Amino acid sequence: MYFSTMFWFVIIIAGAYLLGSVPTSVWLGKAIKGVDLREHGSGNAGATNAFRVLGKPIGTVVLLMDMLKGFLAVNLTFLQHEIDPGSESWMLLRIGLGLLAVTGHIFPVFAGFRGGKGVAAITGAALAIHPWAALAAMGIYLLVFLVFKISALGSLSAALSYPVWISWVFHSEFLTIRIFSIVVVVLVLVTHRSNIGRLVRGEEKVLFRKSGS
Repeated sequence: MYFSTMFWFVIIIAGAYLLGSVPTSVWLGKAIKGVDLREHGSGNAGATNAFRVLGKPIGTVVLLMDMLKGFLAVNLTFLQHEIDPGSESWMLLRIGLGLLAVTGHIFPVFAGFRGGKGVAAITGAALAIHPWAALAAMGIYLLVFLVFKISALGSLSAALSYPVWISWVFHSEFLTIRIFSIVVVVLVLVTHRSNIGRLVRGEEKVLFRKSGS
């Protein structure tokens, strides 16, 4: 029984990281456009650079697939039956698997450990962990992006709003989720430190420009 339990925990832990490690943008860029996304644009393998370099259709697929990686990783919890659903330990496991997927996205074993910034993957994980708070934060992203057309500014605004939605609007009873919301802020700030510098200097590029501009 012990070895069976350990086997499934090893499977889901490794599975979460490997799911996150699927380099959607890199593979699609090479297969469809014949380019390594990391050698163009910002040099990042995330959805924003995919939109900029590979175009809206491929960028949309990359965004959805990267979100799906985080969402599926969190739900690998259903492959084990030792921890009771709805418990603090259950939520801790779900969060841990989501963060493993994000780690895989940032440091993908299938792409030389050079990946994206993890925003799409962590959004997918957040949707699985607390859907309403995640959707609210996504709304903040869309609002900021529609006004300024700068994806990084939208991502930073959404991340900073996430703890507010979790703790003060939806009043999550799970301490682990409240801690996770802070981890999200720290992660996004760290992975976007170069964007923050460009934003401060007024050098961050808009994602979509109008034709002829």
